[in-house]
Amino acid sequence: MQVLILGSGVIGTSVAYYLARAGHEVTVLERQAAPALETSFGNAGEVSPGYSAPWAGPGVPVKAIKWMLMQHSPLVVKPMLDPAMWRWGLSMLRNCTQVRYELNKGRMVRLAEYSRDCLKDLRADTGIQYDERMQGTLQLFRTQQQLDGTSKDVEVLKASGVPYQVLDREGCVQYEPALAAVKDKFVGGLRLPGDETGDCFKFTQALAKLAEAAGVTFRFSVNIQALEHDAAKGVTAVRTDGGSFTADRYVVALGSYSPALVRPLGIPLPVYPVKGFSITVPITDAGGAPESTVMDETFKVAVTRLGDRIRVGGTAQLSGFDLALHPRRRDTLEHVVTDLFPKGGNVRDASFWTGLRPMTPDGTPVIGATRIPNLMLSTGHGTLGWTMAAGTGRVMADLVAGKAPEIDMEGLTVARYGG
Repeated sequence: MQVLILGSGVIGTSVAYYLARAGHEVTVLERQAAPALETSFGNAGEVSPGYSAPWAGPGVPVKAIKWMLMQHSPLVVKPMLDPAMWRWGLSMLRNCTQVRYELNKGRMVRLAEYSRDCLKDLRADTGIQYDERMQGTLQLFRTQQQLDGTSKDVEVLKASGVPYQVLDREGCVQYEPALAAVKDKFVGGLRLPGDETGDCFKFTQALAKLAEAAGVTFRFSVNIQALEHDAAKGVTAVRTDGGSFTADRYVVALGSYSPALVRPLGIPLPVYPVKGFSITVPITDAGGAPESTVMDETFKVAVTRLGDRIRVGGTAQLSGFDLALHPRRRDTLEHVVTDLFPKGGNVRDASFWTGLRPMTPDGTPVIGATRIPNLMLSTGHGTLGWTMAAGTGRVMADLVAGKAPEIDMEGLTVARYGG
């Protein structure tokens, strides 16, 4: 079958690889000059199925107000006359109940755990390398209230069979020795030993080469303009500035830019860009750097070791498609890494980056079929595209082949939004 994939971030590239491995003729269209040059380029580096959870949850509206008043705020909202942003925000608020939180987290963990297993198989099959580490994730709590509040998450982890450890200060230091110098700054943590880390950009670039070797054609510097559609035939072509492309099946994996493409076809896709930032710091003292990922729960910032670098990622900014680099967001990232790992690296030598995370209001991505028979979606992974990429690729390949995926698809498709 001929399959056309729109977008070559970590999601689109993963889908392309698995489809090619299944024997399909695959072409990928990408507006950048190479894979993974946008949202997949500088993310926090976590492959964290255990940490998969929706942002919408009980108490979040109150917390959001407090966050926005903090000096180093995890959340920044720039009020705009953007109906899509307000609709998305209201829908997110409707998901801030315990029942919805547990439902959405269960869906996310289901895909994320499966994806981690697929990534393990992919490594075994190909030997792909990407500064990977398999030493878990440590969610670090600065207050006792934060530590006590883990009970609800632990219940979901138990129900999903995800291993975890609730740790005191000494337990945290056992896994992250550099924290011994700052033990007064935290009270404990939640460790997820099954989580991994790695450079998403390196992974995607390497996977694209494997996909090309399997027969995938990548067409770079191609700007996608519209989907041509016939009521009887479905999508008939993708119109671009380089001409029209046709296939038997079409997969939209354009992240935050997906809704605008499918809206003219009547498909409701409430994916909105949530801007994130990162700095990448060269390690100057290996003993003073993190061993894996430390997630600072107070500031919602992840500090990850990637080879000889420290990646510090965080902040959620609602400001549409703005890609400006704001110094105050950098200040927050620098504050966290210097507060927890003061000897690890010199932040003055850090590079600064921003990207648009494609978020759904319930946190769960949108993958699989639409009401248009030959059109599929693979978007809305938010901060977890890297975590869910391999599993998403495998699921999409099964669906294109008409096979039942190895995980339950309940709640993962656009049907939950009426599409």
